[in-house]
Amino acid sequence: MDLKKMSCCKCTVESPMISIDEANRLVQFIPSWTLNNREFPHRLTREFMFKNFKDAVKFSVKIAELADEQDHHPKLIIEWGKVSIFWWTHSIKGLHLNDFIMAAKADALALSMK
Repeated sequence: MDLKKMSCCKCTVESPMISIDEANRLVQFIPSWTLNNREFPHRLTREFMFKNFKDAVKFSVKIAELADEQDHHPKLIIEWGKVSIFWWTHSIKGLHLNDFIMAAKADALALSMK
């Protein structure tokens, strides 16, 4: 499954949450991400490392542009040389396929910046 080639769909409060079993299956396609199912809402997390603050900010801006394009927005934490991204679907207070798609797109974006 090539998640990075997929697009996010519109989510509403009625959209189905992904089961933990399905989340465990999908996270195999984005092995650098951690599935945090101990907190609620469940979320995907990853830290991206950069050589300096400026590169971390550049990456964050690209993630913000991608998030606007896909209408699916993460929690971002920008630090010197590091960007932490947290994906979950706010409207359903849990994980949706969109979160896995965006994680894969973030990975591809990071690769393209190296």
